[in-house]
Amino acid sequence: MSTNARHTFFSDDGFQYGVECTLGAVLHGAADVGEVLATIARIPDGKPEAWVAEWTATADRVADEARTAETAGHLRSAAARWLRASNYYARATDSADTTEAFTGVWEHHRDAWDRFAELTTRIGETTIEPITVPYEDTTLPGYVFGTPGSGPRRTLIFVNGSDGSVVSAWTDCAVDALRRGWTVVTVDGPGQNAALVRQGIPFRPDWEVVLTPLIDHVSARPDVDPDRVAVLGLSQGGFWVPRAIAHEHRVAAAVVDPGVMDVSTAMTSNLPGFLRKVLDAGDQVKFDKEMSWGLRFSRGGLATMLAWRMRPYGVTSPYEFFTAARAYRLTPEEMAAIRCPVLITDPEHEQFWPGQSARLAEALTCPVTRMSFTAVEGADRHCEPLAPALRGERIFDWLDETVPDGGSGRGGAA
Repeated sequence: MSTNARHTFFSDDGFQYGVECTLGAVLHGAADVGEVLATIARIPDGKPEAWVAEWTATADRVADEARTAETAGHLRSAAARWLRASNYYARATDSADTTEAFTGVWEHHRDAWDRFAELTTRIGETTIEPITVPYEDTTLPGYVFGTPGSGPRRTLIFVNGSDGSVVSAWTDCAVDALRRGWTVVTVDGPGQNAALVRQGIPFRPDWEVVLTPLIDHVSARPDVDPDRVAVLGLSQGGFWVPRAIAHEHRVAAAVVDPGVMDVSTAMTSNLPGFLRKVLDAGDQVKFDKEMSWGLRFSRGGLATMLAWRMRPYGVTSPYEFFTAARAYRLTPEEMAAIRCPVLITDPEHEQFWPGQSARLAEALTCPVTRMSFTAVEGADRHCEPLAPALRGERIFDWLDETVPDGGSGRGGAA
């Protein structure tokens, strides 16, 4: 019996993974199975323009229903629909091939999210508070998630991935954390969401410049216990979090899902050998020319995918993109500097950074827990998209044991 058995919706793996992520979001209310299946039934395999159009059409319809519910005073239904609409708009951005197309759909996603946040707060069981965090000579936008109550609480900072929408902070962190009594904080860092789209700030590898001012900013809040701050990094956040906590030692515990030592391998592993040699030789003109020819005759939306991946790096050529990505590597010195306990997820069939969770676990000298997720459990693939319940249970059980609710202490931080 195969250990990699799953229903295949598309032969295009980007489309397939997008569907898996969206179906996984059903658990926390950010999608509905029927809406997902009806949408993908209208999308021809490997047609990025249809992907954008059909997810946008579904999002538009659900947003219209949200407005109707809101006008009628059905705030819970309206909030639920705004959340789903936001997620569907975000899914549409996956294949937006121009900055203009991406930005337009992304703004719809953010507007829908902000309606969800406002109505959820008005209902009163959960608060979603917009914040601005000092960053160099500007600020970064973020949110604090909480529940009614008084006093400082364990606080979990969620670090998103390279392309995760703000909805991911809700589905991949906040819902499970709030149920266990955490305060949750997230911020759009350089290259992410509003920092990229509205402020034009590209990626940077040294995430401590984000994490340190964020901890400074939230530590004075009455709902934050500064001695019990943990960090959870998702996808490329699995690189940014280890990088940051090598320099920022106020963190009591860290989770990376998965562990990432070298971001660039997700890009360079797909290059033909002769192109890797051109890249290594530093020949930008030849590299970009060869890439241009290759993309012209490629199938399956490769050019669209490359444009999407390049956008947050703030570069305009494939050579610049692949070269920039090589700066996103953990050094031995950085890994040796990490002190707090670290949980590293290790999903079977990891498609972007295979083997790096195990290598990171072996390289760290701090207390490390390596947590496997398997196909037999339905929990394989990058960030365990079809197993959000199991993922949340295991990760938050570990956090409960490592940063207990009640008491204090920095769990190994200096």
